[in-house]
Amino acid sequence: MAGYARTAILLAGMTALFMGVGYLIGGTGGMMIAFVVALGMNAFSYWNSDKIVLSMHGAREVDARSAPELYGMVAELARNAELPMPKVYVIDNPQPNAFATGRNPENAAVAATTGILQSLSYEELAGVMAHELAHVKHRDTLIMTITATIAGAISMLANFALFFGGNRNNPLGLVGTILIAILAPIAAMIVQMAISRSREYEADRIGAEICRNPMWLASALAKIAAGAQRIPNWSAERNPATAHLFIINPLSGRGADSLFSTHPATESRIAKLREMAAGQPGGGTGGSWSPRDAEPARQGPWAGTAQGATRRGPWG
Repeated sequence: MAGYARTAILLAGMTALFMGVGYLIGGTGGMMIAFVVALGMNAFSYWNSDKIVLSMHGAREVDARSAPELYGMVAELARNAELPMPKVYVIDNPQPNAFATGRNPENAAVAATTGILQSLSYEELAGVMAHELAHVKHRDTLIMTITATIAGAISMLANFALFFGGNRNNPLGLVGTILIAILAPIAAMIVQMAISRSREYEADRIGAEICRNPMWLASALAKIAAGAQRIPNWSAERNPATAHLFIINPLSGRGADSLFSTHPATESRIAKLREMAAGQPGGGTGGSWSPRDAEPARQGPWAGTAQGATRRGPWG
């Protein structure tokens, strides 16, 4: 219930911001039009925001035939987390990254880039997918996905104001137009701040419990952060309001916490996972459950390697 309350508060704030931009463009009439549009967009976003975000990043759905190892891994992790099987998507993008989306666990999806499939071991990728399933389990995906959609719409409305903000209905004239132009990046910061960075820490913790080895995720985070520094994610650059969805910020490789950062410092996340591993028997380095243990798939990207051996990504 708390997740739905947070969603309602966030939607109300974003709707108010949307109406404010409408007022600056066209006065009271513009505000009322924006209000009607916002109501429709909120309803549309609730049902379709996941599809919109997946489309923004060119994600394609895969199944047990087209990606047997990845699909099987997610299926076993979902069973371990007591979740329905989510849809699985692959994004043709060289930057290693991943995200989850969907309005509830029954309508969830997880997406992984080809870059992450190429650069991580089987165990590291299992840690990442477990992290994304933790977001699904806590229903973070509803808030994260809807805010991405509405923030994108606010940015489009602000750009629209640059062309039509000088009309006589604009109560602030040129000043109003300038304010609208400034409002777009401010809206993006509001979205980033609305998505609490503590959720990433919590998803790390729950994800480590789902895959039962915190060091898998810790190792993955270090590799993903290094990859994000070197490899640009152009679909994320075109849609910056979706940056908070990813496990690591796809827009920048900055490692330190900052006021408007969408993610905690990677070093801090790794340190917490190491602390968690230290509290496990054997220091979290052995005796852990592996999604490969459940059904020994012999086809697919990671096939043909001995159990327990270091496994490279499917095309590495």
